[in-house]
Order: sequence, then structure tokens, then C-alpha cells
Amino acid sequence: MVSRVRTVAFQGVEAVPVDVQVMIAPGKMNIHIVGLPDKAVAESRERVQAALHASGLALPPKKVTVNLAPADLPKEGSHYDLPIALSLMAALGAIPADALASYVVLGELSLDGTIAPVAGALPAAIGAQAQGKGLICPHASGPEAAWAGAEIDILAPRSLIALANHFRGTQTLARPKASIRPPQPSTVDLADIKGQETAKRALEVAAAGGHNLLMVGPPGSGKSMLAQRLPTILPPLSARELLEVSMIASIAGELADGRLTDKRPFRSPHHSASMAAMVGGGLRVRPGEASLAHHGVLFLDELPEFAPAVLDSLRQPLESAECVIARANSRVSYPARVQLVAAMNPCRCGMAGEPGFQCARGTRCRTDYQARISGPLLDRIDLRIDVPAVTAADLIRPSSGSESSAAVAQRVARAREVQQARFQALGSAATTNAHCAAAQVETVAALDARSSALLSEASEKLRFSARAYHRVLRVARTLADLEGLDSVGRIHLAEAISYRMMANHPAQAVAA
Repeated sequence: MVSRVRTVAFQGVEAVPVDVQVMIAPGKMNIHIVGLPDKAVAESRERVQAALHASGLALPPKKVTVNLAPADLPKEGSHYDLPIALSLMAALGAIPADALASYVVLGELSLDGTIAPVAGALPAAIGAQAQGKGLICPHASGPEAAWAGAEIDILAPRSLIALANHFRGTQTLARPKASIRPPQPSTVDLADIKGQETAKRALEVAAAGGHNLLMVGPPGSGKSMLAQRLPTILPPLSARELLEVSMIASIAGELADGRLTDKRPFRSPHHSASMAAMVGGGLRVRPGEASLAHHGVLFLDELPEFAPAVLDSLRQPLESAECVIARANSRVSYPARVQLVAAMNPCRCGMAGEPGFQCARGTRCRTDYQARISGPLLDRIDLRIDVPAVTAADLIRPSSGSESSAAVAQRVARAREVQQARFQALGSAATTNAHCAAAQVETVAALDARSSALLSEASEKLRFSARAYHRVLRVARTLADLEGLDSVGRIHLAEAISYRMMANHPAQAVAA
């Protein structure tokens, strides 16, 4: 007789059904696991044996074969422990086999029979719901899985004994409750920034439209402080965005205690990050920083210090909003709709263009340093601003008159509400101007004759690409939305063009 238990394998954020088939037959006592298991799955036989023994269940002196079907799909991770153990218990008659038929199972076993949390409980719950089944998962993963919906049956036992008692009717497992991480009071505020009014304006525009931003300035001018305060003016995640972000965090094992948060992600990888760390990959094709920042901010400090190949790997995700990792035998896709915010010094010395400073290497220092950033990547950045050094007068001036993050966040929220209503009326999937399709941008940002002439002249003089042309229109549309205007004016277009002045040659813009 063959007992079966349903589990899942993860391909990106998709949960692929896997059947765990167990057969006990005469032969030398041993457990054989087949079906392309990786090392973690192959080692599960030792954990399963110890957990069953600790739970008071001994394996018969027979040959046990465990097949993970489909056999040509690679099986990775420790979450196969629990389905293998339950399938064995069903084969031995310790658990009714028909009781397990309506569940998808995942979980890692400890040697004492307790069930340890695993990554991917939320995508597994959504996949189980799509199959019309319930979910059995570790107790610590229950609050995370409960977000899949109130109609799905979820069991979250602490141990094998608790689960066996539940099916025998001697113990009842309560359905876990979905929980959200309580909001933490922010320790940073936009009012902390002294001076830098132009940079604050650009930060507000970037937040309102979801635009990419590059800040160029000497060390200590406040670039990192500005970037760290961007999340304080961004609106919270919508219900759909919350689910998408949490699924990626679940696959990566970054959901603390199974509790979700409606705060937008803010990822700031070190400049030594590899390509796999940035866009995803590795042995088990895990999501990278770009995917972990989905619907949030990806902040790259010291931009030219990143390896050029790593930076160029972001070109496709910034355009298509997904990271595709292709291997010889697999293809995995992770969503990556991110807002890129980058900061850099104008040269390796850091002081090029500053009054009273003259680099010993001259303009070559600045040119060589900024040449590490490719033109196609720069073309995907909507706003490029100069962040000069803060003067002593700015530092001495009291900050009581500076605008707080809460006040700016209100304007950003109003602008985003206008954009969402506009795109819903158009039947577009976009939610911000930065993600508006090129076919629609000329409609939503229609220009009069004078504005069209200005954009045409600027495009010729600054040699805008087709992508830059449309991005200027998107920024102009955001500027009009911040003012609550239905049409894009010449002043909005002029400001949007000014943010592209250093599009192709940032060094020249800094020196100007």
C-alpha cells in the first residue's frame, strides 16, 4: 500500500504541487528518498526517524521508499520533513490517511518531534487554497499562513504528537490568527535635514510619482540622510501590495514571527554585493535585494563603488519590474517593482566642483569615477540632482521651521490617490506615474503648443532618448499632481527637464 501526502516545491513565489509517496515493503531496514532531492531533503530521513522515535512511534524493520513526484522536479529545502513523517505515520496507521488528503503539508522536524518554522508558508497557503485544500504548517508559521484568507483550513501544530492527537479527536488545534507587526515610531524625520531645499523637493517628487532618483554631492552633504527619510513620506502598502511583498519575504525567510508589516521595504545593500545578491540567484535561486525591495525603495549608496556588472544587472528589472534568473534546467522569476534611489560622490576625491577645491588629477578623476556607471542605467533614472555641501549658516539655523515628514507625506498621499484614480479609469495596472505605459503617458500628460515646443527643443539640445522623453513627461505629470492640477503646464515641464540635465554627462552638470 502506498500512502500519499501533498506538499509544494517553490519556483520563485509560485508553489508547485508535489506528492510525497511512501511505500513500506519487505527488505533491509532503510529509508530511501528518490525524486531529485537536494542534501537537505536527503538528510530528512535522519530527522524523521528521530522525531518519530521521540513521539513514541517505531519504524518496522522493513524497507521504506519515499518518492517525491514529479520525479524530474528538483526538491530543495527542509520543509519536506513533516510531509514525509505524516506519510509514514499514515502508512503505519498512526494517522488516518483520508484525513491528510485534504491538506497541503510543510514543516521541518526537530529531533524531539517538535515542528520548526520554514520559509514559504504564505505562498504555500495561497497555493493550497488554489488547489481547494487546507494547510498544515509549523505553529510559528501559522500567523503568516492565515493571511491567505479566512476560508482556508489551517492547522499549525507545535509537534507531531499534537497533530496526531488532533486527528484522533483527543486534542483540538485552534486556527491561527493573522497578525501584523505593530508600527514602530520612526526615529528619523525630514525636519532633521538642514538646508538642502532643492533635494527635499526632489525627494517629494520622487515619492509622489515613484520615480528613480540619483543624488550627487560631496561627502557629508546629507545624501544618505535624505534617502533614509524617504520611507517616512511614502504611503503604506495597499492590501494587494502587502500580500505581494510578504510572499517574497516569506520565501526569503524574513518574516519575523510570521507577522506582516504594511511599511514599504527599504533595502540598502553594501557596495560589495554580488550580482546574485542584487537580482537573485545562488544554489537555490533565492530572491535578491531588488526583489526584496518590491513596492519599496532600493537605496544604493556609493553607486560607482558597485561592480559595473552588478549595476547593469538592474537595467532589465527597472524596465520590466521583475528579475528573471535563467539556468540550464530552470527559469525563476521574482517581482521587482522598485524605486531606485542612488547616491554618489562627484569623483573619487569626493570634492569635485566644490568652491576652493582643485583636484590634483583634474577632470580625469571625476570622469574616470563616473564612467563606472553606464549610460543605459543613467537613462532609467528620472531625477538627477546636485546635493552641495551644507554651509555653516544652514547648520546654525534652528530646524524648528523645517517641514516635517508628516506634512510632506500628506501631499504625497493626495498625489498618489489622484494617480490611482486616473489609472483605474483608464483600465491600467499602473498605480504611479513612473510606471505609466509609454502608450498612455502622452495622453495623461498632454501638452499645449508652447510646452511641446519646449520639450522638442530640450530633446534636441540634450539628446534625449525615447525613454528619457517619456520619463520627462511622467515627472511633469507628477509635478502637476502635487499641485492638484488637471493639465501639465510649461512650468512643470521646465522643472522636469531640469532634473534630466545630468542625464548623459553627470560630471558636466556638477561642474556647471
